[in-house]
Amino acid sequence: QVQLVESGGGLVQAGGSLRLSCAASGRTVSSAHMGWFRQAPGKERERVATITSSWSGSSIYYADSVKGRFTISRDNAKNTVYLQMNSLKPEDTAVYYCAAKIGAYSRSYHDYDYWGQGTQVTVSS
Repeated sequence: QVQLVESGGGLVQAGGSLRLSCAASGRTVSSAHMGWFRQAPGKERERVATITSSWSGSSIYYADSVKGRFTISRDNAKNTVYLQMNSLKPEDTAVYYCAAKIGAYSRSYHDYDYWGQGTQVTVSS
């Protein structure tokens, strides 16, 4: 089993920054495809950023809506994945989830095997 615990959410003004952390246990983050997803009220969960496993080349993918503003990274020594969020906008307001996938890479949240409890990010205008 893989356990994921997110932290770092909060309330920030538009234009501000936050860094989310996802601490993993039960498996190394380098051996799984890791992703950040978000879900706003009344909307479907959506992919924000993903990083493939080390053996898959650690490729990084971003949703168009966050390119140039968000950065996903992985610290293997701490077994933690981060999401640095800059230039935040009110439309970034959502619950952010960390997820892990074993096996073949996928961009779809439906295919991810393990999920954290989520952390709320609220961006005020």
